[in-house]
Amino acid sequence: MSVAKKAVRWGVTHAIPRVALRRAAGEGDLQARLFTESAETPTRGLTGLFDEIHGRGPVVRGKYSYLVSRHSVVRDVLTSQDVRAGIDRVDGVLGRLSTWSASDHLHPVEPPSMLATEPPEHTRYRKLVTRVFTARAVENLRTRTEEIAAELLDALETRARAGEEVDLVETYCSLLPVTVIAEILGVPDHERDKVLTLGTAAAPSLDMGMPWRQFRDTDRALTEFDAWLGDHLAALKANPGDNLLSKLVAAREDGVGLDDKELRATAGLVLAAGFETTVNLLGNGIALLREHPEQLDKARQDPSLWPGAVDEILRFDPPVLLTGRTTVRDTEISGTRVRAGALVTTLLAGANRDPEVFDDPHTFDVTRPNAREHIAFSSGRHYCLGAALARMEGEVGLRALFERFPDLRLRPGAEHRPTRILRGYEKLPALLT
Repeated sequence: MSVAKKAVRWGVTHAIPRVALRRAAGEGDLQARLFTESAETPTRGLTGLFDEIHGRGPVVRGKYSYLVSRHSVVRDVLTSQDVRAGIDRVDGVLGRLSTWSASDHLHPVEPPSMLATEPPEHTRYRKLVTRVFTARAVENLRTRTEEIAAELLDALETRARAGEEVDLVETYCSLLPVTVIAEILGVPDHERDKVLTLGTAAAPSLDMGMPWRQFRDTDRALTEFDAWLGDHLAALKANPGDNLLSKLVAAREDGVGLDDKELRATAGLVLAAGFETTVNLLGNGIALLREHPEQLDKARQDPSLWPGAVDEILRFDPPVLLTGRTTVRDTEISGTRVRAGALVTTLLAGANRDPEVFDDPHTFDVTRPNAREHIAFSSGRHYCLGAALARMEGEVGLRALFERFPDLRLRPGAEHRPTRILRGYEKLPALLT
């Protein structure tokens, strides 16, 4: 793609929206404030804004979209047949420029990605994926996940004995899920670092308002990831292995499988989503448990609490902040009339702090009886396919880490990722005494 087309696409999809939203934020628009503040503030620092949004009613009308944050309303929108995933392209000159400058590579929030499709296409994709990505298949991975965690912790133990400071995101939180998902999808050992690098670089693609340099780097990563996926799938077609991606390549529903573009989009989403959000879950969990040592002690003294602790981490500091929907017809959301084609932002992290569902919602409590009612994995037909895998990896990864290094101490220098949608740590320095 020419530099001119790329620059136009950046202007239409990022530069202009960023300027408009910053201006609206200065005028007090809550949706715009969420856009600006989320770029600079960790999710846990946005609770005051969540409370303000909750206090404005079940549906908050902003300058550019409707914003919903109450648990019941978010769930209703995500399960409604009156909305679809994704955002409509704009009309007029900007719409024509957007079409003219559209990229050639696949994008996680553009069709045929499951994040941006609806029935019947979405139903067909999901059926094929769930046939090979079953709960039983995930649970069968628990022993292997425990082995991978132990291998990573063995390497960290050597550094711990030397008194070295380590970055837990780089040495553990990222390596555990990427190794698991790579084995699931048949990625050779020598290509896993590349997948991790490209997946991490492509993570900001879910955001709006990227600066030019970040947009350019993200676009390049998506192009390289798409090309790598094509080569990897071709290799699996020629020499299928005993892995879930080989099974997905061969899967058929009523005699029809995924075509090449659909297969690349689906495999890319499963691969990237299979480790990106779990990196955040592990990093956020480590930080929360060290900040609340009494909660960590409860989990260590009663290992049966670890599954609930993972759900409380997902509720309290979810890996994904929000997701967008577009109304497909004139409809009503919690008593508010909403026109067809309107953007509705569902604030997942806000729903997880709804006081009508969660008692004392701003308190982190690993014994919370209804923590699993969070909406960190979305809801409805777009409920996260990897939820069971993420929960299992979170439970195994956190428990193994704190059993091996019970006196783990976080060090100054932790950095949050600059992304607005995906929420987690970029660096998490620690001493593993």
